[in-house]
Amino acid sequence: MYCKAAALAACLVALSCSRPTATPGLERIAILRFENLSLDPSLDWAGRAFSEIITRELMTAPGAYAIPFERLHGSDATFGNRPLAAPGISAERSLALAAGANRVAYGEYAIRSGRVEARLTLEDPQSGKITQVLTTSAAAGDIAGAASELARQLSSGAAPYLTRNSAALQAYVSGLESLDPQERTRRLEEAMVADPAFAPPYYLLAELLVQRRDRAGALALLDQASAHGAAMPEFERARIARDEAGLRGDTAAVQKALATSARLAPNDPVLWRALGQTALSRHDYAQSVEAYRKSLAIEPDDVATLNQLGYAAAYAGDLETAIGTLERYGALRPTEVNPLDSLGDVNLLLGQLRAAENFYLQAAKKNPAPQNGGEFFKAAVARLMTGDIVGADGLAQQFLNARAAAKDPMVDFHKAQWAWISGRRKDAYERMAAFARSAESGPARELASQAYSALALWSLALGNRSEAAQMAQRAVPLAGPDTVALATVAGFLSQPSGSAAEWAARAGRQFPEPAQKPVRDLALVYALLADRQFPAAAQALQPLNEAASPAVEDTVPILLAWADLETGKPKEAAPLLRFNPLPALSGVKPFTVFYFPRLFYLRGRVAALAGNTDQARAQFQLFRQLSGDRPLQWGEEASAGR
Repeated sequence: MYCKAAALAACLVALSCSRPTATPGLERIAILRFENLSLDPSLDWAGRAFSEIITRELMTAPGAYAIPFERLHGSDATFGNRPLAAPGISAERSLALAAGANRVAYGEYAIRSGRVEARLTLEDPQSGKITQVLTTSAAAGDIAGAASELARQLSSGAAPYLTRNSAALQAYVSGLESLDPQERTRRLEEAMVADPAFAPPYYLLAELLVQRRDRAGALALLDQASAHGAAMPEFERARIARDEAGLRGDTAAVQKALATSARLAPNDPVLWRALGQTALSRHDYAQSVEAYRKSLAIEPDDVATLNQLGYAAAYAGDLETAIGTLERYGALRPTEVNPLDSLGDVNLLLGQLRAAENFYLQAAKKNPAPQNGGEFFKAAVARLMTGDIVGADGLAQQFLNARAAAKDPMVDFHKAQWAWISGRRKDAYERMAAFARSAESGPARELASQAYSALALWSLALGNRSEAAQMAQRAVPLAGPDTVALATVAGFLSQPSGSAAEWAARAGRQFPEPAQKPVRDLALVYALLADRQFPAAAQALQPLNEAASPAVEDTVPILLAWADLETGKPKEAAPLLRFNPLPALSGVKPFTVFYFPRLFYLRGRVAALAGNTDQARAQFQLFRQLSGDRPLQWGEEASAGR
């Protein structure tokens, strides 16, 4: 199972979360907050300044990976919030171990005779042995100088810190440790005023603005930071460019900035993982595989990255690497189901349907919660795609039995959905209508909304817009929090035919909020396809295909191939049909009607146009088998031999 990365912004936030297993040859060092041994509490801020400066100066040093503050505290939710201003040896040690540190550094400082004196102790947490003790002193006001000297003693490759302005440094670390958003904002703004070329306050404050849904403010702030880029190190410029591109939705620029960051900090596995994920979303499978491999070279036992590399290799067409990688994942987690599920997925993606079915069934056998039955459903879809409807029915029945045993009120809904995708559309429609009426008059009104939405989509596919509108009208008032989006989209699609411009205007009115853009874009695409506005659909689908991860939005390429074929672009359509879409553990996806079994019809058309008669015949035959007793009426199926 591929773990969805929620959107680009979530991917960037994931840069702060990692719980890896370290490579023995690489020092993963956590610099904990220093302890103030002086009698002056006004110097407490320097404790965080020491750890921040040393960590940042080691970030690009060879042979080491210094774990930054945001990743160190990424486990706060698990271990409980720790007082950020407490000495790190008491408050951050467990966080360091959770982040995979194989070296822990902690220190103390005090002001004596007009000088700051500091000591840093380096410990091997596995043996408990102290491996190094470093000391330094500097003028009392030169905290940055003292910290930098300790960093240079740790590594000759330490880079200069980003500011020597004491006021900027104090304001920044005070803001970093503040839990009050207003106080944090004020201190970060003070840091930027004190040193306009000091990068960290900009991107930390930009994150706060994004959390407040002030995207425009965050972009303006990052633009302001970019204006000072000439005075910043390349790594900071790349970080700002990455965040700015992420807010603008420019995944190409995000990928470029991540590649720069990973080149400059090659021991940071989280950067390599982010690059792998972004490259995968842009269909740059070669770079995705390379980036995941570099992350695994640092953390070879990181099972999440092994899983992701398995999918990236499959999309790159390298099934052997995908299988080998996922088998290693399985060896590291022999009791888990997900490695087997992922092995099923990568085989299904590349058309190895019997192998996929076998892995799904192995996963079902191992599943500690077999009542969910999802692996049986995926196995059933794999068998269905071979044309063996009877065999697929048997596997689907195991899914339905599991759902019944779990007392799932949606069992009859699932039965209707299966009847539809296996070609028995008349039976499916009657079953779904009966389920909707029954649920409508009982306590599960929201389930009735979901059923009426499905009926609306099916009616639309069968060419009956008036009936689709009637079903959607029943769905909307019954909808609850989990079904209102589906009911709204079903109602939108069921409107009368219109021009491409009219559909775009309707989409803008129906989904006006910026946060609704993903739904608005897909709803418009479905509407244009259903209304046979293929040039406009192709135009709308192209940016979606370029920005959507194939493992998350694996149906977008099929929809684009449909539009391309209808607009006379078979060569562009062919590569878009290479992969099979992955079934969900929860059953049939709501908009499956748009691409299944259409996928086989489209492949048949591409093969026929390329002169591959036998291949075309086989695909058309499979399409006809799964179209069943009431084929879709969107017009183009006639060429499949109907």
